Amino acid sequence: MSHANAALTPKARLKLARLVVEDGWPIARAAERYDVSWPTAKRWAERYRQGGVAAMGDRSSRPQSIARTCQPLVRKIVHLRWKQRLGPVAIADKLGMASSTVHAVLVRCRLNRLSHIDRVTGEPIRRYERERPGELLHVDVKKLGNVPDGGGWRYVGRSQGMRNRTATYVAQRQRQRPAKIGVSCVHTALDDCSRVAYVEIHEDETAATAAGFLRRAVAWFAARGVIIERVLSDNGACYRSHLWRDTCAELSITHKRTRPYRPQTNGKIERFHRTLADGWAFKRFYSTENARRNAMPGWLHEYNHHRPHTAIGKVPPITRLTNLAGQYI
Repeated sequence: MSHANAALTPKARLKLARLVVEDGWPIARAAERYDVSWPTAKRWAERYRQGGVAAMGDRSSRPQSIARTCQPLVRKIVHLRWKQRLGPVAIADKLGMASSTVHAVLVRCRLNRLSHIDRVTGEPIRRYERERPGELLHVDVKKLGNVPDGGGWRYVGRSQGMRNRTATYVAQRQRQRPAKIGVSCVHTALDDCSRVAYVEIHEDETAATAAGFLRRAVAWFAARGVIIERVLSDNGACYRSHLWRDTCAELSITHKRTRPYRPQTNGKIERFHRTLADGWAFKRFYSTENARRNAMPGWLHEYNHHRPHTAIGKVPPITRLTNLAGQYI
C-alpha cells in the first residue's frame, strides 16, 4: 500500500507507463513529468509491458521463499539452551549466526523463556493434570511466622516490629506460656484436577497432626462428591511416619512421595502456597495472629468459589466438581 507522500499512486503509475509504452515518450521526459527518478519510471513502464493494468498495484513485501534453519543446527541451539541456559546473543556468537535466527528457533521450540525450562535438569518442563477430581491429592505444610500483637515488621517496619515482638514475648512469659512468638503450620491439601483446596492451621507438623488433617480433608472432599484415591507429599518426617502410612491404608489411599530435593514434582501445591501468601498471609495488615487466622476461611472460600484460576481456563476451582448439591439449580 502506498504511503501518504508517495509520488505515484496506482493511477499515476498507469498514466506514466502509458506515456512511455503507448505514446512513445522518452523515459527521462516521463520521469521529469511525474517528478520521479529515471529508474522508477523505467520500472513501471516494464511492469506495464509485462502485466498491463493489473501490474500497477503494490506487490507483497513478503519474500518468495524462506529458508528454515537446518535440523542439525537447531539441535545445537536447543542443546546450548538446555544445558548452558544461554541467551540468543551468546548462542549466536558460539555458532556464528544471527541472534534473530536463534531467537526464532527458540520461539518455535518454545524455549524462548527460561521459565519453560527446568532449572535443575535443563529439560523442558513437563506439565501434567489428572483427568478427574480425587485421583490425586497434593499435601504439604507451609510455615509462617506468627504475627506479634501490634503487627509484624512487614507493615510497621523492623524497629517497631521488633518492639511488638519483644512486648508479646514478655506478655507470654507473664502468662507462663512458651517464651517465643512461634510459627503457624498451615496444612494444605489441593486436588490435582480441580485445584480445590482445603486448609487448616496448627501449631505443629507432627505425625498425629498430619494424620488428623488427612482424615478431615478426605471427609471434606467426600462431602463434595470427591473420593480421594492417591495422595502426594514430600519427604517430611510426618509423611514418613508409621501413623501416616496406617492412616492412608485405613482410608484406602495410595501414598506417593516426591524424589528428595525435588519440590517441582509437587509444584501445584507449592504454587498454591505462593497464592496463599499473596492473597491472605501478607495481603494486608494484621494486628494479631488471631486476626490473620480468622481471615483464612473467607479467603479460602473466595479462592475455591470465586477467584478465576488461570490454569483451568480462568474459572473458579469449584466449577470442576460435578457432584455438588444444588449445583444445577
